[in-house]
Amino acid sequence: MKPEDIKSVVREKYAEIANQSKLTNETSCCGATGCCSGTDYTIFSEKYDLLEGYHPDADLGLGCGIPTEFAQIKKGDTVLDLGSGAGNDCFVARALVGESGTVIGVDMTEAMIDKARANAEKLRFSNVEFRLGDIEKMPVQDETVDVVISNCVLNLVPDKVKAFSEIVRVLKPGGHLCVSDVVIKGELPGKLKDAAEMYAGCVSGAIQLNQYLEIIGKTGFENIRIHKEKPITVPDNILLNYLNREELSLLRSSGTGIFSITVYADKPFPKSL
Repeated sequence: MKPEDIKSVVREKYAEIANQSKLTNETSCCGATGCCSGTDYTIFSEKYDLLEGYHPDADLGLGCGIPTEFAQIKKGDTVLDLGSGAGNDCFVARALVGESGTVIGVDMTEAMIDKARANAEKLRFSNVEFRLGDIEKMPVQDETVDVVISNCVLNLVPDKVKAFSEIVRVLKPGGHLCVSDVVIKGELPGKLKDAAEMYAGCVSGAIQLNQYLEIIGKTGFENIRIHKEKPITVPDNILLNYLNREELSLLRSSGTGIFSITVYADKPFPKSL
């Protein structure tokens, strides 16, 4: 798929999800459309219920980790959430930055931005804002952000080098990122890589773990470390939409795996002459 085609698929599917509840996403047979194509958008998600700042209306169950858990967010920080959806991680981050901090959410799906803004208005949050924009070209000024977070989104971006380069650009020197994402160990069958539904469901957009970490390093980050890693088991009934039973059996026995990771990395200060 061409980059713009990928973005169109992702934008379309997440626009549909924006107009559904988390319960609907969890109980419908394919998450977004009710068409029984098999994609479940919530199989990666974690429980937020006990976190300060959690608001159920903003939780669509679309994450694959809790990036704020390891993001070292402090009072007064400016935090940027990439692919902010309905605002779930932004509102958790707001509880950490306090009234003196600022949280910015960026998302390329207009329906998600509308939903997030409505949630923020309902909660009367004056220090949380949501901007419509592309992660490969963010509507954020240079070196204005202390912490960048993201939850199961960067794997969907076609040009990941451009995305992480943009993160470097907007972070202040000494700032850092902490992102949860989906990666692959081993080689996924081509049928999964090319399936648009699986792409929007956060599987086929994933790249190899080593490649993911290399991109972070090559774009200028230091002190890269994985704080959390867990295997993701995609149910057979989802995979059988793209593979026959023999192909599925080979996949299960190959050692190939889908994992969610939460990665931390620092943007270094400029080196003195």
